Amino acid sequence: MKHLLSSLPLLAVLIAPGFAQDATFSYFSYQGADARFDVPFDSSSQFLNPILSGFYPDPAVCRKGDTYYLVNSTFSFFPGVPLFESEDLVNWRQIGHVLDRESQLQLEGQWVSGGIYAPAISYNEKNRTFYMITTNVGKGGNFYVKTQDPHSGWSDPVYLPKVDGIDPSFLFDNNGKAYIVHNAPVMGEPEYEGQRAIRLLKFSVAGDSIVGEPLEIVRGGTHVTERPVWIEGPHLYHIGKYYYLICAEGGTGDGHSEVIFRARQPQGPWEECPSNPILTQRDLNDGRADKVTSTGHADLIRTKDGEWWAVFLGCRPYEDGMYNTGRETFLLPVTWEDGWPVILGRGEAVPTVVAKKGLKPAGNAPLTGNFTYTDRFDTQTLHPRWLFLRNPPAGAYDLTDAGLVLHPSAGSVRQTKPLTALFCRQQHLAFSAETQLDFRATSAKRLAGLTLFQDENHHFVFGKTLLAGRPALVLKRTEKDEMLIGSCFLPSDDAPVRLKVEADGRYYTFSYTVGDDGVWHPLAVGVDGANLSTARSGGFIGAMIGLYATKKNE
Repeated sequence: MKHLLSSLPLLAVLIAPGFAQDATFSYFSYQGADARFDVPFDSSSQFLNPILSGFYPDPAVCRKGDTYYLVNSTFSFFPGVPLFESEDLVNWRQIGHVLDRESQLQLEGQWVSGGIYAPAISYNEKNRTFYMITTNVGKGGNFYVKTQDPHSGWSDPVYLPKVDGIDPSFLFDNNGKAYIVHNAPVMGEPEYEGQRAIRLLKFSVAGDSIVGEPLEIVRGGTHVTERPVWIEGPHLYHIGKYYYLICAEGGTGDGHSEVIFRARQPQGPWEECPSNPILTQRDLNDGRADKVTSTGHADLIRTKDGEWWAVFLGCRPYEDGMYNTGRETFLLPVTWEDGWPVILGRGEAVPTVVAKKGLKPAGNAPLTGNFTYTDRFDTQTLHPRWLFLRNPPAGAYDLTDAGLVLHPSAGSVRQTKPLTALFCRQQHLAFSAETQLDFRATSAKRLAGLTLFQDENHHFVFGKTLLAGRPALVLKRTEKDEMLIGSCFLPSDDAPVRLKVEADGRYYTFSYTVGDDGVWHPLAVGVDGANLSTARSGGFIGAMIGLYATKKNE
């Protein structure tokens, strides 16, 4: 599959004087070291939760034959909607992104938690076509794209103006009919704040269009006398003699849960599962080990052998409900009791190690556990872990014999303008990441280096610039207001510098070395990284690590 990010050939570019204001990153290394993953397990018959660590929220999954496909939300990052493939639901490989062209995904001016919400992927056996349906909340609303081969690209969007809300999902029924369910405002006046509804729409596969008007099938959620809030993320299934409607409920914080209904017809009437919620962690002891919170937004999948599994999101806080790794993708088996699916029994904690038959561990890029990788940018395309924030400026980067070259733009991490930065996910509570930078700052407005980014008002910048007219390293922490918390002058503007950040839960250490020194010098130790937590920032993403270059260091 071709991507805007990965379509440039490997260029043999010499960093000549004309390139002096560019920033060259010769490598990037990442190493995770979470205690949660430091446990013995047999990869042929057991797996670790989460199955995708770091910012991989709102998972949705489908199957064609023996192969599974999974997608996640990406909000205002580009390309959008990572696409994973697996033969066992555990060992995933990223084969690209669904939305890899500007014609599919326009993010200009959107804040970091705008953009793409809750993609859902489905396979229609009748016409042998995959569909991915989602919402671009800041540009165009609800739409879907489709393909018969997920490896070879997806169509331009087909917009759905009759979907009033977010989180749409398809059901392609075995009788040839098709439906869309989605989160929506309640019809008429709401009875209380946070009351939402689930609507049903008929869909014409032949006409690529919605037929008729929406029907409100669930109003409020479960236990309606208790005024449930934020029912969303619906998925509709036809299993045996029933249609099942699974939904997230309770908001995206600690009260998050998954609930389910069933009916004889998609139009209802809908019966509520007597043991709802079928997944939550909100009632558990706060002091439990390896705590997972905020579980919900699930999708069910049946294997070829008839087993049922659920993917869902969860969070791993380090203290006081704070987590910097965002909402991650988990996997658990589904059991059936009295005709109802159960993902996790009431009072049970999400386990770290889970048994599963028929696992096929392979040499895929690591996505969970304590892994290490180094990217030397010496291939013809960027690894799909790398993302831009919003649509990138034209000619933002080159891959060269010297490494990744970023061409600074006027955008900064404090703005929603086009930005020259490539981001990967912070995937562990305890990690280290380092890079080598070759850059000459010709003014105090120019800077290149690392950014740890949660949103436009919550981030760190650690880079090389001019300070009092001299080459220097600076470390700035932003939590609404920006503060310079560390700086040092460099002995020379010519030698490359290496930058390293290490984290242990809430606290981060920033270090550097110059030229061939080989000794890491701490610039700031034990810096409070709570500004990178969703609890402080709001929004929906996890912390991202960026290679960054700007002409506007402010």
